[in-house]
Amino acid sequence: MRHHDLLPPTSPRPGPRSRAVFAAAALAGVCLTATGCADGGGPGAAGAESAARPPSSAPPGAPDASPSPSRGPLTGRTVVVDPGHNPGNRDHTREINSQVDIGTGRKECDTTGTATDAGYPEARFTLDVSRRLRTLLEEQGAEVVLTQDDDRPYGPCVDERARIGNEKKADAVVSVHADGSATGNRGFHVILPAAVNGGGADTSEIVAPSRDLGVRIAGSFGRATGSAPSDYIGDGTGLDTRGDLGGLNLSTVPKVFIECGNMRDPKDAALLTSASWRQKAALGIAGGIEGYLTR
Repeated sequence: MRHHDLLPPTSPRPGPRSRAVFAAAALAGVCLTATGCADGGGPGAAGAESAARPPSSAPPGAPDASPSPSRGPLTGRTVVVDPGHNPGNRDHTREINSQVDIGTGRKECDTTGTATDAGYPEARFTLDVSRRLRTLLEEQGAEVVLTQDDDRPYGPCVDERARIGNEKKADAVVSVHADGSATGNRGFHVILPAAVNGGGADTSEIVAPSRDLGVRIAGSFGRATGSAPSDYIGDGTGLDTRGDLGGLNLSTVPKVFIECGNMRDPKDAALLTSASWRQKAALGIAGGIEGYLTR
């Protein structure tokens, strides 16, 4: 992820119960719609929208009749899922180019993110995986908050993304992304917050728990997807520590980013545009979160 907050617009394994829960879900081919596990989620396909919640059947003005959260190992825990970027960012270049305080300096509010060579946008990928992840975590009893659900014209800005997790006092925050590196670079990596203390940023309380969260997600993600850790970042560990990202610098709760693969490499792009692989990605992230929260 060399592009996040930068580009201009254009480990202990989970316990037996955790493994059983997510293995069973994988074997059952958990899908969020009847077509949710069909491949071919690229441009023009329904893959990015397949994980959206069905519209409410309540009459206008009536309270939302959403089902009560399931009870499970994550009951009472709050997880914030941050789908990187926003599909509408490209239409709001002035707004996302505005500078915001990231604690150690100022950067653009947000970016458009990257895309595959065929044009499948990172913002659509992250939204799809995040919706799938929300469903899996809610099935385990967690309260899940998305920082955006394609329900706002752009953003939120990176400082607001951090603030959402802070205000919810989240037990864990995961920002979902895909990288835009050079062709030939492959694999996933998890970005951890560096020790930062300056301006409005102080990560001293979250560095250790965020690392624990990130290590567990990296292990679970590799097992669920069959993907290898990045061969170009992290020295084969699948972990990268950074102090230049506002979403991490400004967080006061455990938080990591995951780069699920490199959208500019054809082999990784084939995975990222597969709806069935995106379900595995969501299972992997969910397994890591559950392992962390039930440790």
